[in-house]
Amino acid sequence: MTTVNVALNSMDRVRGFNTIISESEYECDLVLGRYVIDAKSIMGIFSLDLSKPLQLVIHNRDEDDISALLGSIEQYLV
Repeated sequence: MTTVNVALNSMDRVRGFNTIISESEYECDLVLGRYVIDAKSIMGIFSLDLSKPLQLVIHNRDEDDISALLGSIEQYLV
């Protein structure tokens, strides 16, 4: 499991981020406080307070190389 912080503070950023994550082979969640949302659900993302940074949890096995995914979402990382 890998955790990074992301900023999705505009509609365009949410759409772009969601498109990239939806094409990923990994299960990904967005966490804000006690709320955990499937990062591949655009409606779920919009239910969060997007004015705050979110935690992206990528469920990968330790040996998985997720550098390509992290590179593709680099513009969203905080």
